[in-house]
Amino acid sequence: MQLSISGHHLDITDAIKQHSEEKLAKIKHHFDHVININMILGIEKDMQIAEATIHVSGADLFAKAVSSNLYTSIDQMINKLDAQIRKHKEKLNDHRKN
Repeated sequence: MQLSISGHHLDITDAIKQHSEEKLAKIKHHFDHVININMILGIEKDMQIAEATIHVSGADLFAKAVSSNLYTSIDQMINKLDAQIRKHKEKLNDHRKN
């Protein structure tokens, strides 16, 4: 799995990178066929934005979260991506059974 984290009007610290990698391990746990993840973290006015695109075998998944705390935004975005990954995995498994 290839991970790229970039900041928009924000410097990516080691703590932010470590937090993101720990949370993304949750996605890797649910679905092994993740090709790469592009994550963009940014600040606009007083809002912290986290968005990511995940390339998996068969689909590209996107999620975005906005809050007043960057770590909260990352957590919300990861939860959205995790739900999308589980739904994608169920579709693949249902398709194979039919």
